[in-house]
Amino acid sequence: MPTTFPQLLFEHAARRPKAAALREKEFGIWQTLTWRELAELVRHVAGGFAHAGVRRGQHVVVIGENRPRLYASMLAAQCLGAIPVPLYQDAAATEFVFPIANAEVAFAVVEDQEQVDKLLEVRPQCPLLAHVWYDDPRGLRHYREPGLRSLDELIAAGRAFVAAQPGFIDAEVAKTGADDVAALFFTSGTTGNPKGVVHTHGTLIDRARAGAAFDRLTGNEEVLAYLPPAWIGQNIFSYAQWLACGYVVNCPESASTVTIDLKEIGPTYYFAPPRVFEGLLTSVTIRMEDAGRLKRWLYGHAMALARRVGVAKLDGKPVGIADRFAYALCDALIYAPLRNSLGFSRVRVAYTAGEAIGPDLFTFYRSIGINLKQLYGSTETAVFVCLQPDGEARADTVGVPIEGVELSVAESGEILVRSPGLLKGYYKNAQATAEVLGGDGWYRTGDAGFLDASGHLKIIDRAKDVGHLRGGPYDGALFAPTYVENKLKFFPVIKEAVAFGDGRDRVCAFVNIDFEAVGNWAERRNLPYAGYVELSQKPEVRQLVAECVDAVNADLAADAKLAGSQISRFVVLHKELDADDGELTRTRKVKRGFIGERYRVLVDALYDGRSSQYVETEMTFEDGRRGRVAADLQIVDARVHPALERAA
Repeated sequence: MPTTFPQLLFEHAARRPKAAALREKEFGIWQTLTWRELAELVRHVAGGFAHAGVRRGQHVVVIGENRPRLYASMLAAQCLGAIPVPLYQDAAATEFVFPIANAEVAFAVVEDQEQVDKLLEVRPQCPLLAHVWYDDPRGLRHYREPGLRSLDELIAAGRAFVAAQPGFIDAEVAKTGADDVAALFFTSGTTGNPKGVVHTHGTLIDRARAGAAFDRLTGNEEVLAYLPPAWIGQNIFSYAQWLACGYVVNCPESASTVTIDLKEIGPTYYFAPPRVFEGLLTSVTIRMEDAGRLKRWLYGHAMALARRVGVAKLDGKPVGIADRFAYALCDALIYAPLRNSLGFSRVRVAYTAGEAIGPDLFTFYRSIGINLKQLYGSTETAVFVCLQPDGEARADTVGVPIEGVELSVAESGEILVRSPGLLKGYYKNAQATAEVLGGDGWYRTGDAGFLDASGHLKIIDRAKDVGHLRGGPYDGALFAPTYVENKLKFFPVIKEAVAFGDGRDRVCAFVNIDFEAVGNWAERRNLPYAGYVELSQKPEVRQLVAECVDAVNADLAADAKLAGSQISRFVVLHKELDADDGELTRTRKVKRGFIGERYRVLVDALYDGRSSQYVETEMTFEDGRRGRVAADLQIVDARVHPALERAA
């Protein structure tokens, strides 16, 4: 059985040479690359690397969207025993400095002019970076930088190299085993410099196969690869499992065409973080608000039925004849067209991970017949730790441990994992490795949670984020900020939220509106606005957000443990939280500590009882320019509901 990624590639090429391996949409037309064609391309790229001086153990940075020739470049590096290092394509140039310097990178393959410009900008700080190859030549004709060449030139050199030394690539592939390093992934770095997570061929392939066996994946699956390849979630689904199973990976034409491409491909296996599902639901909500009265009435009644019947039906539980008939009718008229509109008409298995998903959001998709499930894992665990079995998908758990995984809960409540998919270590960081990976093989996840009576894992929050209120009527009450934030983000008009409360007497929050959803809402009410700042600070918008906060508080009040986490005061921020401003990670996780410090004056205003606060903030515009945005923010007092048990 193949034990490395190149071995898997060449096995597919030998066993099913004419089967589709990759598709890429160019100029509106899907282009197919077969396994045999891909294997030939990989050989030539590997030959080009060898000719350029790439050697075993060296790192090769890969930056760009999901592109077949970038995938081939990662495989080519692995053929030589080199180590691909995918980096986030939307990162600012300065964010490349640490990983490139840390990994002593001399070779890079990038997608286009944008990424070339970033690497040329940081070259003075990364003196070892000698070779940069680009896939898309547009805009690069007159560049004359030393070591800058096109991938076409690399492939041509590689073709000549392979012709001159026909056995070289196969010999190099044979030297690599399961315990050799396959890839280096840099974490999102929420609290400092990112850490390089070292994974072997064995760890990644083992977890890919375990996940495939769990959901009975075959070579007939269709996958759409549209998330950053640097995120291990995308990498495991569209690279590790792709090579383990041999299914087809489809690369969209661009980020702006993903929705259209999703409908055209109709994936059978789908993966996305909660923010993608939130965005899709927001688009549905906007369209329904613009629909006629009859359509809105039909949709409202159909969704009420779906919430009551749909999840039970999907889980194979008994449903009454009348409800079954009504659901079938609504499925033909509402749910099936809606699934088709979202691009989920053929989805057999859909997963979400990366952060907790709101219960209401999770239920929405399952209620209309989409088999959305949750999984639990991290970069350090090669993703697959816990998965939800069919018929056992619940909003409040992340599934059961899959084959090869052992779970334990420390006295502190932290989840410990032992698995064949654990990282080999953090690159050049023995201290950080020792902090999370014990000599007994247990990995400290940093997540707080517990196993329930049915064996499902429940995650409360990041262990470092879980806190308690101090003082006030709920002194000592549990405070889980992510749980509160996710309940807020279920509402289509709220894009992001940041909750504060640990060590304080009450919970306060920052809220980002969803510009598209709220803009649509404002236009239907003839509310004029000139941009994000003006729209976010309109009294009508604050009232709209207040209604969402009130609904969340009412829900929290029904849980005795979380009643203290109700939001007492909030402010609608005047700018969107942005990864370019350091407020979010590249996977859009909130950097709560950074935000708390950056907006310290606003946090103080929330807790000091002020009714407004002037704020001036530096921000990055879409074209990369830096500027400042200022506003006098109004602070809103929210209604706090009595806990049901206390009210009785």
